[in-house]
Amino acid sequence: MLRRSASKLRRDALERHIMTIAISRSHWHLSPEYRGLPVVFLDQLVQNFGATTLVASLAIALLAGFVKGAVGFAMPMIMIGGLGSFMPPQVALAGLLLPTLVTNFRQMFRSGFGAGFAELRKYWRYNLVFAVTIILSAQLVVQVPAAVVFVILGVVVVVFGSIQLAGVRITIAPHRRRRAEVALAVVSGVIGGMSGVWGPPLILYLLALDLPKEEQTRALGVTFLLGAIILVAAHLKSGVLNAQTLPFSALLLVPALAGLVLGGWLHDRLDQQRFRRLTLFVLVIVGLNLLRRGVFG
Repeated sequence: MLRRSASKLRRDALERHIMTIAISRSHWHLSPEYRGLPVVFLDQLVQNFGATTLVASLAIALLAGFVKGAVGFAMPMIMIGGLGSFMPPQVALAGLLLPTLVTNFRQMFRSGFGAGFAELRKYWRYNLVFAVTIILSAQLVVQVPAAVVFVILGVVVVVFGSIQLAGVRITIAPHRRRRAEVALAVVSGVIGGMSGVWGPPLILYLLALDLPKEEQTRALGVTFLLGAIILVAAHLKSGVLNAQTLPFSALLLVPALAGLVLGGWLHDRLDQQRFRRLTLFVLVIVGLNLLRRGVFG
């Protein structure tokens, strides 16, 4: 037992030493008085989380950023599911917060500030109704079990996504779009208030509008950025994002942004039809994950 413990301590020390050397070499250009800061920052994270956990977390953030860069969503599902498999849910949630905030900002304004604000003006009605509804429906969280919401939403997303992958195209006529926009904003707000998940109804709505891929991802970025700002503010107050978890979330920004750039490269090379099919495929995966959460917890 003592021999095994000593071996584990030596292995952790070696992993910490290797990661410290890598970071220190990657910051050779810093002036002497600041050169040690990244090393101290990383060493503290390794002590708090362990080198193996950090490497796995960086890889998950890279994957989440790549998928988000390609289709515009699914970062929370990938990061919460991945990080939550080997760390407490609150820590996994904290790790997600800054990457979500910054990548959604980047997604909204990828084509410039003019295009981003134009998207905000175009979908102001949806976002206003959504914001009001999510605040009001949050009061229902103690009355309706989240598992029930997950199952219902999961079934709807899987069915609608699957039939569209099979070739059935669902569209909304122009003269019905305003009513559909308000109705789906209410649905998103109610579901979001009760479960914390509000993306799938918005994605289904944008797919039914058959928008160009750049406009669809910007529109997602607008709503997701608003949600991310609310979440970061709420969890700074709740204590989930604190002195221990904030550096961890900041570290995950690096691979998340790198993945976003790589995913954006793929996004730019997909034609509209392939982008739509990839979006539907990822959406069905999201729906299946919601069913898993509803059935198995």
